Amino acid sequence: MPSAALLKEAERIMVICNACRYCEGYCAVFPAMELRRTFTDRDLKYLANLCHDCRGCYYACQYAPPHEFDLNVPKTLAGLRLETYRDLMRPRALRDLFRRNALAVSLVASLSVTLVVLFTLLLRGSAVFFGVHTGENAFYQVIPYLTMVLPFSALSLFILAGLGMGTASLWREMGGKPNELLGLRANGQALWDVLRLRFLDGGGYGCNYPGERFTMFRRYLHHAVFYGFLLCMASTALAAFYDHFLRLPAPYPFWSWPVVIGAMGGIAVLTGTGGLLYLKRLMDRRPAVPQSLGMDTCFTVLLFLTCLTGLLLLALRETPAMGLLLALHLGLVAGFLITMPYGKFVHAVYRYAALVRNALEQSQN
Repeated sequence: MPSAALLKEAERIMVICNACRYCEGYCAVFPAMELRRTFTDRDLKYLANLCHDCRGCYYACQYAPPHEFDLNVPKTLAGLRLETYRDLMRPRALRDLFRRNALAVSLVASLSVTLVVLFTLLLRGSAVFFGVHTGENAFYQVIPYLTMVLPFSALSLFILAGLGMGTASLWREMGGKPNELLGLRANGQALWDVLRLRFLDGGGYGCNYPGERFTMFRRYLHHAVFYGFLLCMASTALAAFYDHFLRLPAPYPFWSWPVVIGAMGGIAVLTGTGGLLYLKRLMDRRPAVPQSLGMDTCFTVLLFLTCLTGLLLLALRETPAMGLLLALHLGLVAGFLITMPYGKFVHAVYRYAALVRNALEQSQN
């Protein structure tokens, strides 16, 4: 359970904010807060996961430090989010990965890359690993098809199970009924909010990030990461369609749809993650939870490196570097997938569930 002191502090802040209501136009948290007179643990967990960390409330608040009320809404809700991530993790034996998440993600990613590179080199030999491979099935000459597909299929099922159980637990913790989570209207509204990143616009002015000044830069960078990631997924699905239904094995020409879509997605993710890492260096630490900085940075770096090696593999696939780049890329992908349910990625899933809850509440009031 989230610590009693953290829940008590979140309740204290929400009571004061509910009396003031100066920040009600910034994001979804304050209109949701105004529907309540008292705040249960369920309410506080819901509001914490609904927060998009735009930080507008921190800089606008007349009661923020050094005022004696010492209100720091973004920091308190971020701390509560971290506790819910850990508390809702399945299987429970792995939930302590959120305690030292940066270290855990770094070790898992490093181990994944090392194992893939070493096993590929040992099993295929240096002549194949550092050889030049062109034409159909060139990638599979280095790493056989089933060796790629079976482990990543198993990882995908593992991820879906972990995220699914965590989301179902969060929904119950927020007081939602099981059937409500699947409501078409609420999901439609939540999806539309996600596609626009509606609550990172600060009511039309943008976030107060990395500092006090309003800017849309962070929102645009998140858009680049989000839509770039979707393009990469679309490229992978299209490549699978080409291979299994059209009988056209990879690698594909540079101007084929899987390559063009994947390259666009990779460049977008590189741009977004690189920009977010730059903003992270500049950001005001006062509204932040120190424990989240390592988790956020490590996740962003891992995503950046995964896309970078993918683009390098595309550019150098007909050179002796292809085998090494393929192993590095797949190792990073494996590390990214393994840590998805145990790192920063869960915020996207849990926040979506909170947005569904918010859509349901707003439609009923």
